[in-house]
Amino acid sequence: MDAFIMGENLTVPIQKANNSAKNTKYQKTKVYIWDMDETLILLKSLLNGTYAEAFNALKDVQKGVEIGKMWERQILQVCDEYFFYEQIENCNNPFLDALSQYDDGRDLSDYDFNQDGFSSSYDDINKRKLSYRHRVISHNYKKGLHSVFYQDMIKLWDDLYDVTDSYTDRWLSSARACLEQCSSGNKELGPSIDLADGISYSNDTEFYHINILVTSGSLIPSLVKCLLFRLDDLITYRDVYSSWEVGKLQCFSWIRERFSSPDVQFCVIGDGWEECEAAQTMKWPFVKIDLRPDSSHRFPGLTLRTLGHYFSIVYGDTAVENDEEKVISSCCNMKQLSTKFYTCGESEIVCKQKLCM
Repeated sequence: MDAFIMGENLTVPIQKANNSAKNTKYQKTKVYIWDMDETLILLKSLLNGTYAEAFNALKDVQKGVEIGKMWERQILQVCDEYFFYEQIENCNNPFLDALSQYDDGRDLSDYDFNQDGFSSSYDDINKRKLSYRHRVISHNYKKGLHSVFYQDMIKLWDDLYDVTDSYTDRWLSSARACLEQCSSGNKELGPSIDLADGISYSNDTEFYHINILVTSGSLIPSLVKCLLFRLDDLITYRDVYSSWEVGKLQCFSWIRERFSSPDVQFCVIGDGWEECEAAQTMKWPFVKIDLRPDSSHRFPGLTLRTLGHYFSIVYGDTAVENDEEKVISSCCNMKQLSTKFYTCGESEIVCKQKLCM
């Protein structure tokens, strides 16, 4: 049954993770909480030139700006034409199921979304109409690009993706590869088995793995970005959160409530202050993404092994104690750092981690 959390002008259902498929051999869950822009994808840094500038004149700044503008146009076009964005731009919600209790299950096959009188007034009638739109959006997201769009449009996006990936030295494809590793754990240990709620585990491992996206952008463009940047098969629509109005700390709190078990471990990966401070508040490890080409905390560069070290520092793992200082030295590479001591995981080990203030 859903648990409900009251937010400002919003009743938000939090879906509990489905534990029915768990085998007693697999008792723990690793939750990877990703930022989107300048982490899994590059867009703002292309548009404002900061990505190219980090390479000290080795990259063509104007080419990056042009690539960013092409992405911007394509994202907005798909949002407006296929995801009702022109109608619901002022009705942002933190995730698609936020209004599911207002959806009465009506058959929408003959429903006219242009003539239903929907407005941004936040009353129950419009919440129901908005929930219908969210249902269609979730359906289109699950179907994927190839089921929704024409082949010539898909080729246009594929070409743009390849140009961007080449310009950014495989940032996009490397980020996707890292997500794939996180989704299935260590693939070398055995085949991956998919479970409910986007969780999967690998045979011979003790962990479930799930990728969650918490983005500061509004919800609908973020879902479209997942589709266009080839992330939709690795992050389900239920695992995309928008912190646009509620903030990342609130989203992190909802995620912790959703996975309310002492056997769940969390790690946050992003480039910004807000997710860093929110991770500190939650006492979760934070991995700071750095655009600079000599950084290992970027793409290509960041790996499942590196993320595993961060989990180990906070939650305790004697097998990697010798690597602790190496990881700490690069953890949360911000201007202001402080050393925090706290109890980590069930092992009651007091661990040290540098976290943002």
